[in-house]
Amino acid sequence: MDINALFDETYPPLFRYCHRLTGDSDYAEDLAQEAFVRLLDRGPRGPALGLRVWMFRVATNLIRDTARQSANRRRILSGSPLPEPVPSPEVETERQEKIREVRVALEKLAPRDREVLLLRQEGFSYKEIAQVVNVAPTSVGTLLARALERFASVYAKEKEENGTPG
Repeated sequence: MDINALFDETYPPLFRYCHRLTGDSDYAEDLAQEAFVRLLDRGPRGPALGLRVWMFRVATNLIRDTARQSANRRRILSGSPLPEPVPSPEVETERQEKIREVRVALEKLAPRDREVLLLRQEGFSYKEIAQVVNVAPTSVGTLLARALERFASVYAKEKEENGTPG
């Protein structure tokens, strides 16, 4: 197993996936690196495709663990809420605004909906998606279709609420 070739092939989509789920490039980089560290600790065995799926599953689980920890922290701190951050002035380009709208809509989806949509966007097959999110391969098509419907609905509602055209 050529670990350098595996890294060159897998790191960019793994980073993009983590970045899209978290919205934080530094954190996404840490997650992608942690997936590779865990692979090296475990010893890379098996076909490259299986290792790729394994690393995406590790990254997904790390993101879920962090989300649970954050939810627990927020629950504990809810007795004394933090002040609202001051919004920065609107200086974004049209492309940046679209990215923001998509991220907002993705954020409102259930975690599994986000995960299956982003994995599909990264070119994963239904079988690979099933392995990463731990569902039956036969249910991936239905999960993707429903997730896409929910995304479209949330995205349209966001645009309507914000008065953004079409």
